[in-house]
Amino acid sequence: MTREELKALGLSDEQIDKVMEAHGKVVNSTKAKADKVDSLESQIEDYKTQLADRDTQLEELKKIDAEGLKAKIDELQKANETTKTEYEQKLQQQAFEHKLENALVDAKVKNAKALKALLDMDTIKLDGDVLKGLDSQLESLKESDPYLFETEEKPPNSPQIVPPGNPNGGSPTTKSLAEMSYQELADLKANNPAQFAELTKQ
Repeated sequence: MTREELKALGLSDEQIDKVMEAHGKVVNSTKAKADKVDSLESQIEDYKTQLADRDTQLEELKKIDAEGLKAKIDELQKANETTKTEYEQKLQQQAFEHKLENALVDAKVKNAKALKALLDMDTIKLDGDVLKGLDSQLESLKESDPYLFETEEKPPNSPQIVPPGNPNGGSPTTKSLAEMSYQELADLKANNPAQFAELTKQ
């Protein structure tokens, strides 16, 4: 709301100054607090406080302003409620995304973006601190698309079963280099360099 708009409503300069001062306090307070917000929960609580303060300011303005301005303030209050709803929905969505990302990390997902494309997001709901409808989908995907998840390291070529001092006396694996995956090759090179070197000579 600009000074020109207030003047058009028939307010005096003194009244306009009071309105702008009150509005400025709300804006400055909102910005100062927003800069200090460092978590979703504090954002929600902080914003609720700001909205309560703003409503108080608007009620004070009603007492000192003309009837036309009261109607304008009523309009602003409705807009304020709409803004509040939209903001809370945005924070709820951010909380959902944050919780989902953490859940996918805990599930040892290799590529979260790729896995999300396979999830039925409409059936996943954030209930307090719990994502309902996610676990069952993750279990199904682990069965159908296991490559999307990290697996516990179980090197097929365990160095413990190779007799000491006899790297050429038989390989613990029946795979050739061509049959081994990149991860298997990396594990073999790291855990049994002698055997890796021998295989690369063949």
